[in-house]
Order: sequence, then C-alpha cells, then structure tokens
Amino acid sequence: MGDGRPKTRLKRIFINDVDGYSSENIAKFLSTSTNVDEDSSETGNTSSIRGEPSFQIVGTVSPSRKDDKYPFLLEQYVSPTRDKLLERLLECDVVVYNISESATKQLIEEATWAITTLNAEMSNFKSRKMFILVSSVMTWTMTKPQDPEEADVVFTEDEFRRRRPPPNFRNHNSLEKLVLKLGRGRKNKLAGYVVACGLQYGMGESLFHYFFKVSWLMQVPKVSLFGPGTNHIPMIHVNDLGGVIQNIVELRPKSKYILAVDDSKNTLEEIVKTISDTLGSGKIDKDPEQYATAMKAFKPEEMEYLNINLRLDAFIIKDSFSLQWTSEAGMIRNMIDIVEEYKDTRQLLPIRISLVGPPAVGKSTIAEKLCSHYQIHHIKIKDVIEEKITHLKEIANETDHDIVSEEEMAAAVNQLEQFSQSLEMNAGRLADYLVVDLLKEKLNSKPCRNQGFVLNGFLKSYKQAKQIFSDGETGSQELLHQRPVCNKKITPEHIFALNATDDFLITRVQGLPQSVAETKRYTQEEFLPRLSRYRQLATAEETLLDYFDELEIHPEYIEVTAADSDYTDVMKQITEMVGVPKNYGPSPEEQAEEDRKRDEERKQKLAEETAERKRRNEAALDEMGAQYEEWRRNLSEVQHQESELHEAHSLPLRNYLTKYVMPSLTEAMLQCSEIKPDDPVDFLAEHLLRDNQQ
Repeated sequence: MGDGRPKTRLKRIFINDVDGYSSENIAKFLSTSTNVDEDSSETGNTSSIRGEPSFQIVGTVSPSRKDDKYPFLLEQYVSPTRDKLLERLLECDVVVYNISESATKQLIEEATWAITTLNAEMSNFKSRKMFILVSSVMTWTMTKPQDPEEADVVFTEDEFRRRRPPPNFRNHNSLEKLVLKLGRGRKNKLAGYVVACGLQYGMGESLFHYFFKVSWLMQVPKVSLFGPGTNHIPMIHVNDLGGVIQNIVELRPKSKYILAVDDSKNTLEEIVKTISDTLGSGKIDKDPEQYATAMKAFKPEEMEYLNINLRLDAFIIKDSFSLQWTSEAGMIRNMIDIVEEYKDTRQLLPIRISLVGPPAVGKSTIAEKLCSHYQIHHIKIKDVIEEKITHLKEIANETDHDIVSEEEMAAAVNQLEQFSQSLEMNAGRLADYLVVDLLKEKLNSKPCRNQGFVLNGFLKSYKQAKQIFSDGETGSQELLHQRPVCNKKITPEHIFALNATDDFLITRVQGLPQSVAETKRYTQEEFLPRLSRYRQLATAEETLLDYFDELEIHPEYIEVTAADSDYTDVMKQITEMVGVPKNYGPSPEEQAEEDRKRDEERKQKLAEETAERKRRNEAALDEMGAQYEEWRRNLSEVQHQESELHEAHSLPLRNYLTKYVMPSLTEAMLQCSEIKPDDPVDFLAEHLLRDNQQ
C-alpha cells in the first residue's frame, strides 16, 4: 500500500492433471509469473512491476500421486465428482484443460463435459471467464498442401480450418472445434482459446527422455533411432508453452486458434544426433521402427508423436505476444542449456571421489564398493593406460577410411610411438606428464562427466594434483595468494584419507598368499619401500591433502582397523558424508525383476526356516518320545525292584504269624462260627486269652 496502488486480485487458474509432465511444468511456470502493468495489454509489454505472483493455481492430481508435494498449488483435488469439480471450476477465472500429451478417452470426455457445462452456466457468471484448451499439432498431421506438387510446405495459423487429423486425434479435433465456438456473441462471458502446441521438451524431458537417458548412461555405444528419422518435428519448450498461456490470459488476443511452436524445423535424426553429441558418444544407430516397442523404449502412441512430419510457422506468438523465450531457436540450438536443465531437473549430478592412503589400506576394495553403490566409474591409472593404448591400436589398424580418417590414423601411430619410447626410457613406466595427460583426458570423458568417478590411489603429491586439476595460472600477482583455481568439472568433491598403523598394514600383507602379494606388489621387497615413500610424502612441506585444503575441499580422515575387515564402518562413514546416489535408479522393469527376486529369496528363506523349524520339532518330538520310553522302562524296573524288596521284607513276619498266631485265631473263629455269640469280638478276645493262659 505504500506505493498508493490498489491491490490487484489474483486470477485463479484451474489446470487438469498437474501431476503430469506438461501440466505440472505449465502450473509451475504460471505460479511464478509476476503482475504486469494494466496498460501492457495495448503495448504487449509483460514486464514485472512488483514481482508479485499474478495467479493462484489449483488443479487435479491422480490418486496414485495424491501424497506428493505440489508447493506451486493453492489447492489440489483428487478424483472429484462432476458436481464437486464444477464447483471448483466456477470459482476460477481461467480453466485450462491440457490434452497435448497422450490424452485418454476419459480425459477428452471430461474436457468436453467441462466446456459444455461451463457454457450452460454462463448466465450465472459474475465476471468473464476463459477456457483454454491445450491441444497438439498432431491434429494437423493429415493436412494436405494447397498445391499437391509443392514440396516442404510450411503451414501457418491462417490455415487452421484446413487442418486434418489422423484417426487417433479426431476427438482432439472435435473438441478444438467445440471450444472455438465459444465467445462469438458480444455478451458472451466465456471466451475460448485453442493452443496447438508442438512436441514439448525441456525440464527433465518426457517424450524425448529415452534419447537423453541412453546418451547419459552410455551403456551402449550408439543411441538407437527408430525409423529413418527424416521427418520434421514441430517443437516447443514446455516453459515457453507456459509463457504462451500466460500471454493469452493477460492479453486476451483476438485470434482464438494459436500455434505454439519455436523457430526450429529439425528432423528427428538431427535432434537425436545432437543429443548424443552433447551428452553421449555422438553416435546413433538406425533401427527398424518396430524395435521401439519391442525394446520397450516407446509406446505405440508415443511413436505416433515422433513420426509427425510437419513444418509450421507461428506468427501470433511472434507478432502479438511478449514472450520471454527459453528456447526460441529450438532444442538443437540450445542443446547445452537443455542438457544442463535435464541434469538439474532429474538431479543427475556427478559424484567425484578421491581415495588416498598407504598401500594395502583397502583403497581398491572400498573404491569398488563405492562404484557399485553410486553407479560411478572406478579410475585406476593402470587400466586408463591400457585402455588408451588398446584404443590407439584399434585406430591405427583400421582399414576403413570411412570410419577413421588418415589424419586420425597418423595421430594414433605417432602417439603409440611416443608411448613406446617413454616405456623404454622409464623401465616400463610412462613418463609422469603422459600419465597426467591421460588421466585428465579420462576425467574429462563423458561417462566421468555424466556419472562421476572414484579416483583410486594415483594422486601422491601436491604437484601431481595441481597438474591434473589446475585450471591455469592466475594472471595477476594480486591473485597469487588467493586459493588456486581448479577445473570444477573434474576436481573431486570428496577426498577421503584412509589410514592405518604400519603394524596393521604389514600384518595384513604378510597374511596374503604369495601369488596375490606378487600381483599387487605387496612382497616384502616392494611393500616396505612403498609404505616408506608414502609416509615421506605425507610429511612433506606441501602435501597432496594441502592442495585440496587450499581449494576448501577439506579431506575427511578415516581410520581402518582389523575389527572392520569388510569395511562396513568405512562405507557407512563415506556414504553418510557423500549422500544418496544421484543417478538413475533401476527401470520399472528392472525394479520389478529385483522385487521378484527379493520376493523369491524371501519365500525361499521362509521355506527353509519353516523346514528347519519342522525338522527341529520332529527331532525334539523323537527325542521326547525316546526319553518317555526310557522313563517308562526305568519306572517299571523301579516298581519291580520295590515289589521284590517288599516281598523280601514281608517273609519273616508271615512265617511268625503262620506259626504262632494263625492256629489259635483260626480255632477261635471256628468256635465263634458254631456258637454264634451276641458279641463275636468279645468272644474271640476271651477265647484267645484263655488259650494264651493254658
């Protein structure tokens, strides 16, 4: 309010499917667009005056991505009903339906319903609204030139009524016509625009992603081009498409049908070759078109887009709009920037690591583990030299001059002779300056520049590091005392200084088989001098680690001990400091295969554990049964022994009773039976007493 201007009400824009590549980037672009001067409608000037956002963005997202974060959205709607969706659309000033990517029948029907329903509700609008259909130049695919004999025809917006779509895009064309019918009356409150955009690129890529990914990974020597590739492809950067929509919203142009394409008229072959040149090996391989789907590189509907063959000129966005172009000249002319944008968007950032430390501390093993974890390249100077010599020999022995020119062959032969002379003069070792040149060439190679590397053990001194990583001498005496300038594209970002005691290293080496020790130069005659040289260099006036300290790439010191024989602790420390991998993860198919293998391993492990538990239970039951039978046998034996003992103890008493008691008692009982006295017990007692007295 301090500037005296009334606060402008932000326009509310609805965009469908903001979790898709095209709609998401359009929404991001519009969410950062700034207010423009109200008078700019007449001048076409869209320069910012306050730097405030111009729009509030709302939109739909698919259920599968409802939990993702969309900070550029004011509101997001997941699978709303038609009634709920209509309420949201009526709250907006602008409704954008994007069907430019592979639009489903359901999306076409939803967009048709939206425009029809809004048109029916128009009398209830409190202010004018706008409906923008983002369609595709694919609706022009079957358009014929007015002169059939004319070659390389270039179409413009003026001819949009003559456009003819292929079968798969007839619904797109019908929806375009429906939108163009809006806003013909003076009192019409719903203006309709159709934006026919070229194939979109930029911001991490979508349709062209396969070519970028294969080039970046460099896992195959050539990038596949499916089909002849001679077709011309109309294109537009996705941010420039956002700019076109912004201009339509702010300027309300008279023309209702607008082509959104850049100035390029390149063929598919030219596009793929430039991607490969900039990001990969620079080579392409033409394969039959059907290979695209067989290799799962593209879906059939994506190949239909890539097979388009059109030349289009867009005059309205050039003459009437004020676009701040991202890529006006097209992808090829701006490929370096597009590649950097691709890497940044997908966070495909190289990880550059250098491991230093005494011999036998475990640098090679740790390097292999790091390369496997981060999917980067292991740089061993011996392998670099062998690889270079092999490559030079292949060039020198090539007989096909279409593949290798005579100048390249001569250069390869000269370099081989230089290497041979150096090896002879240095007892089988290359001169240091040649090794430095080879290493710099390797670190500057596209695989290392794309993914990164682990440099293992070659760096020994301050001088070597300066020769390899320095970006030239400073030109002014005033700058001599400032930190040195390095080539940031090849200089390691992470320096790990591994260390261990001499006793530990010597003991480790002594435990190796003789053949391994000889291969690794760990025999006593070689190892001790190497260890001594390392310790001397580590205490020099200017050390290797001092160089990186001056670059403010401060080394991390890690102690290797016998307790961490498999380097688990070392790897944990390094990965925590380096961070997560910044590389492509497995593809959906590879991830599914990994999940399947993990599931099989889990099931197999579970089955083995179940079988083991069953075996143990059965063994325990068998053991318990045996123990029970033994207990029963022991119990029977004890009972038998107790019976015999009882029998033995009772024999004297029985004899005594038989001799002295039983005769008198038997006689008394017989008399008692004959007389039958009233008190038999008393009778027996008196009888026994009399018998005893007698």
